[in-house]
Amino acid sequence: MIITRREIIKAGLAAGTAMSIPSVLRAQTAPTAARTVRMVMGDLSVFDPVVTTASVTFNHCLAIYDTLFGADSKFMPQPQMVSKWNVSDDKKTYTFELRDGLGWHDGSPVTAADCVASIRRWGQVAPGGQLLMARARDISKKDDKTFTIALQEPLGILLDLLGFQGPFIMREKDANLSPTEQVTANIGSGPFKFNQALAKPGASFTYDRSDKYVPRNEPADGLAGGKVAKVDRVIWENIGNQQTALAALQAGEIDFVGTPPVDLFPVIESDPNLELQVLDKTGQDMFLRINCLQKPFDNVKARQALLHLVDQEAIMRAAFGDPKYFRSVTSMFGNETPASNDENTGWHKTGGDPEKARQLFKEAGYAGEKVVILDPTDWREADNASQILVAALQKIGINAELAPSDWGGLVARRANKGPVEDGGWSLFMSSEAEWIRGNVVTAVTLSMNGEKGWFGWPQNDEYETLRVKWADVETLEERKALARKMQRIWWDYVPEVLLGQYVTPIARRQTLTDLISMPELIPIWNMQKA
Repeated sequence: MIITRREIIKAGLAAGTAMSIPSVLRAQTAPTAARTVRMVMGDLSVFDPVVTTASVTFNHCLAIYDTLFGADSKFMPQPQMVSKWNVSDDKKTYTFELRDGLGWHDGSPVTAADCVASIRRWGQVAPGGQLLMARARDISKKDDKTFTIALQEPLGILLDLLGFQGPFIMREKDANLSPTEQVTANIGSGPFKFNQALAKPGASFTYDRSDKYVPRNEPADGLAGGKVAKVDRVIWENIGNQQTALAALQAGEIDFVGTPPVDLFPVIESDPNLELQVLDKTGQDMFLRINCLQKPFDNVKARQALLHLVDQEAIMRAAFGDPKYFRSVTSMFGNETPASNDENTGWHKTGGDPEKARQLFKEAGYAGEKVVILDPTDWREADNASQILVAALQKIGINAELAPSDWGGLVARRANKGPVEDGGWSLFMSSEAEWIRGNVVTAVTLSMNGEKGWFGWPQNDEYETLRVKWADVETLEERKALARKMQRIWWDYVPEVLLGQYVTPIARRQTLTDLISMPELIPIWNMQKA
């Protein structure tokens, strides 16, 4: 798994711990129950988005920090802290002006110097930030509300970089820390304030509505638009046991569970007070990664055989059961991103085409080489899907076997570039948030730069030439055209095989409404409690 909002939650640290807060403190600070939302979001242990990419950390940052631009529900960048911006005629200098009313939760104003420092720190770590810094000639403030980014050459994707996985803006003194040193002050300028006095690491964290936050006037739209806090307090409870969390949800002790277990969906659906809701509508794309360095998959015909062999519906049904939570996918960019397209997808066939696969293995000169599939037994969905795949391979005469281990064991072994006889591998399954696949610059799985790239190490220079152009094209139509050219090469080469797209719902009480729907992330503004 590459990115998932399912976090490892410490067991045994339940809501009861939060109840140990001295009663006098609760009496002084607690808003009414009707204005308080209690959520099970995961175990928040890192508070700095530059130090980690964990979804729970980004959710924390969305609550207390603000961003220069925000991605709307169509993944387009929209101004957020920025009131207006312009670019020079040579497209090398961008000037940004901050909107009025921006202030830190400690009472000081947000300034252009804060933004410059935050961009520079983010730019040392994030893939998009590193691209920006590689192209930047100068990033500096002009006055308290204005700053510029001067480039050595045009960068058409600049606003996308700032709006999607862009920097959370921190105070200059926090952003001046090394990117390896975690920011722990938790002083932001966003719609909610972090309540340090009520923080109970391992048990609960509390966020209070920031009365001084000035939202934009536009309606909320994804991570863009007006970030209006419509409840007074949000408490993240850390309940490790999923059945305990569900019991608390049924009892009305909490309002939201971020990752309800699949086998308890029927229980939730039968409760009139509860609802399953898919907030991450683009979900995850599950894929089969191929080792392109070793036999038999160093031969393109063998890789193409896999493309024709896989029956996506059978794989997804084995992995996720209920078909309302999965569907097939044929574009390397997923089903829902602006780059999604149908170029060179004629290989897809319901049920797969085993005879075509058998023929292609024969054309590849397959001579009985062992095919090893890394099988993560602690990721139930991939384990089930691996069972289906190995059976399909064996059925057409391939000498395939599973190599069971936990996910950590898989991660360690997949780095081995050698043959299976020396501890290497042939195939393994993983998944990736679909919205990441729509951004070629930051999606490491979409590179084909050989042994410098991601596991499997596909190499195609023509494709890489096109991929590099992604950062420079300016319009959506240009990117769509480029995406089609890339996809034609991608499915001729076959560095991976897509296994399907799936979504995972959250569970909430019926009284909690108007949650923002975005991939992976769960903002806490806009939601209401009846």
